[in-house]
Amino acid sequence: MTDAAALLPSSPLQKRVLVVAIVASFIAILDGFVVNLALPAIGRELGGGLVIQQWVVDAYLLTLGALILVAGSLSDHFGRARILEWGLAGFTLTSVACGLAWNGEVLVVSRALQGIAGALLVPSSLAMIVTFFSGPAQSKAIGQWSGWTSAAAIVAPLIGGVSVDLLSWRVIFFINVVPAVAVWPILAGLRKSDAATDTSKKIDYLGAFLAMVGLGGPVYAFIEQGRMGWGNMVVWMPLAVGAVALTLFLIHESRTQEPMLPLRLFGIRNFGWGNIATLAIYGALSLGFFAVGIYLQQVGGMKATTAGIALLPATVLLMLTASFFGGLAGKYGPRWFMTAGPFICGIGFLMTLAVQEPLNYWTQVLPGQIVFGIGLSTLVAPLTAAILGAVPTEEAGIGSAVNNAVARIAGLICIAFAGLIIGPVFTRQGLMNAVVVTAVLFFIGAAASAVGIRNPVSGAASTGSPEGPAPDDGGTAAQRA
Repeated sequence: MTDAAALLPSSPLQKRVLVVAIVASFIAILDGFVVNLALPAIGRELGGGLVIQQWVVDAYLLTLGALILVAGSLSDHFGRARILEWGLAGFTLTSVACGLAWNGEVLVVSRALQGIAGALLVPSSLAMIVTFFSGPAQSKAIGQWSGWTSAAAIVAPLIGGVSVDLLSWRVIFFINVVPAVAVWPILAGLRKSDAATDTSKKIDYLGAFLAMVGLGGPVYAFIEQGRMGWGNMVVWMPLAVGAVALTLFLIHESRTQEPMLPLRLFGIRNFGWGNIATLAIYGALSLGFFAVGIYLQQVGGMKATTAGIALLPATVLLMLTASFFGGLAGKYGPRWFMTAGPFICGIGFLMTLAVQEPLNYWTQVLPGQIVFGIGLSTLVAPLTAAILGAVPTEEAGIGSAVNNAVARIAGLICIAFAGLIIGPVFTRQGLMNAVVVTAVLFFIGAAASAVGIRNPVSGAASTGSPEGPAPDDGGTAAQRA
């Protein structure tokens, strides 16, 4: 832990760190979801049907999910503030490219490039919090970070909806320039207080390449199979190549001296089980809001703005209570918050089964959204705190990167499967299928948390020991948070 970590929670430096971390992660996460309610408008203007709609979402998640791992190593190697500067600059330029896209293919390529820049933002921002905060202050800061960044995934449909109805879907990309430029002077001032933690570490470029191919091949196959069929070589060949690449990736990561995905981290109980829960929970979030957001417009007849407002209650609940639950998790441990939260989320989505035609939002959608919001508020901060607290401070960058990669890959996979789950055209039955799968994924996340997560032992929360636990002892460095 650096000397900066000993600063008081109210210190000006910590406030600046928290602002930069929230803004950088917010815009990166926002762009993973903001397009959901803009997809119908994008389809009308650029064409391509459901396939282009899926690719507009997944091109971003593909590069973000694959490269966020190596970005964590870059963060440790070059320093968090410097990588954030590179990421913000790249994100600004690629956002403008997305907004200027003249056809679907150009938009998809621009989204992929945007994902590369986004990969530089998320792990570095959270790693800065872990570096500059300690003890209960760290749990509270992570709670605030989690609330704002997770709210980005929920408030994004509202931003997309307003942009589509009042201006153009292109605005959702141009607005990224404003917060990026606004936070730049603050970020530049942090360079002196932030130093690289391991400048001798080599970057695992081969691992990054194998991860990209390993994820891209199956995603391409699952999206395109609806149009071409599984028997087409253009579908099954990328699937096979991707499977081989993923196998080689795991072999390479287990053998290389400086892997971008240190498999040993999964031997730490809370880190390993927490990432299993993350995979299920964030897969559910991505699929659920992808399906509900489009259904409300294309079948429910709502305007994009109205559909965005319809999904806003969960955001309000999350914003109001995320820091509170982060503090409780720091005091009592994350296990039962991480168990109850996704279970409540699943119940909230199952309540959406009440949807009928014609749609009545007040009785068929709103109750489930409120219940879902309560569950989301309960789980987000404890989940993040448990996982990030499980790794040593000097590996905060890669720990954050792994967890965020798992979250983005979960969304990537679930959106790729959307055509199989929902069908080629959005109908009420397709929504029902998506809702049930979403709820099951939330329940899996709850079960993984109940079985695998362990709370800190008495008195460990305040020890501040710099030593991480042995991989096989069932303890985690979360016990130091």
